Amino acid sequence: MPTERQRIRCLVADDHPAILAAITDFLQEEGIDVVAQARSGREALEKIRSVGPEVAIVDLQMPELTGIEVARRVSEERLPTAILLYTGHGDRALLSEAVDVGARGYVLKEAPLPDLLRAISTVAGGGTYVDPVLAGALAAPETAERLPVLTQREREVLRLLADGHTNEEVGKRLFIAADTVRTHVRKAMRKLEADTRTQAVAKALRQSLIS
Repeated sequence: MPTERQRIRCLVADDHPAILAAITDFLQEEGIDVVAQARSGREALEKIRSVGPEVAIVDLQMPELTGIEVARRVSEERLPTAILLYTGHGDRALLSEAVDVGARGYVLKEAPLPDLLRAISTVAGGGTYVDPVLAGALAAPETAERLPVLTQREREVLRLLADGHTNEEVGKRLFIAADTVRTHVRKAMRKLEADTRTQAVAKALRQSLIS
């Protein structure tokens, strides 16, 4: 158990009261200092700003702001808190998106609680943590060989195209020129062996490269 001087300061955010209470009680019993709780993504972000915990354990699906949106805001504002997403959703696209927006950890709710402790310790120390179940699936050789590797920017562009935005609209949202968007689309099409950008988006969705 950590000494008083070493206690990690955490925020816990989940819209289910029972889960919020259970995680908080467990962490406090294990020597983690839970300095704040939140029931929505917006409340979590406000408390991260005001309290400044070292680690924020944030549910992926929450009212007002999702866990991924909270991680994006924290990264954009250069806040020092490490975001650890705690979720029942274990698909590859969500993990890729979480990493893209700056989340430092990804733990499945079905994982044993000691895994959550290990994740907190890892991200508080400056590292990154991916749930072993999900990491094992991602590391499977046949999976890695079969799936094309898209850059973060290529995934961002394809996600926005999937939402129905034009090249110009994508450019404005990402603060890049429309011609640069087209370049990213062409590269993604080549990697995905797609003839059109619509086909590229469809393939990326089907292979869970984007969500």
